[in-house]
Amino acid sequence: MSKEKKSKKKSTPVDKKISEMPLINREISWLSFNERVLQEAADTRNPIIERFRFLGIFSNNLDEFYRVRVASIRRMKDLSYKDEIIATEPKSLLKEIQKIVSSHQRKFEVIYQDLKKNCEKEGIFIINETELDSEQSKIVSDYFENEVRPVLIPLMLDKKRPMPTLKDKGIYL
Repeated sequence: MSKEKKSKKKSTPVDKKISEMPLINREISWLSFNERVLQEAADTRNPIIERFRFLGIFSNNLDEFYRVRVASIRRMKDLSYKDEIIATEPKSLLKEIQKIVSSHQRKFEVIYQDLKKNCEKEGIFIINETELDSEQSKIVSDYFENEVRPVLIPLMLDKKRPMPTLKDKGIYL
C-alpha cells in the first residue's frame, strides 16, 4: 500500500459530529468552572463555614486567573495577536471575560450578604473597624501594634531606584 492510501483515514459519523461542535475558549471554560465553585457557595445544603470556604476558593481562583491568564491575553492584545485556532481576538475576549466576571461578582456579593445574615442569626457578626466599641478597638489596636506592625516592611518607590522584585501572593499596599 502506498503512503498516500495509508495517510487517508475514513471519516466516521463521530468525527463529523466532533468537527461540527463549537470550540469553547479555554479562558471562558475556566470561568465556567469557577462559577461552579460559586454555585457550591450558594448551595444552602452546605454548612455555612464550607460556603465561606467556597467563596474564598472562588476569590483565590479569580486572583490567579487575572494574574496569569488575563495578563497573557493583555500581552497578546498589545502584540496584536489573534488565536487562529478559534479565531478569537484578545480585545473581544477581554470584553467577554469582563462581562462574565462582573456577573460572577454580583452573584458573589448576593451569596456573601446571605451568609452574613445567616451568621448573624447564629450570633456571629462580621464588622468593620467603624463598628467596634472602645474595648474592641483597643484589642484590635494592640494586636496590630504587637503582631502586625513588627512584620511590615516599608518599601520606598521612586524614579531613582529600580522597582524591587515583589514576591507572588504577597500583600503590598
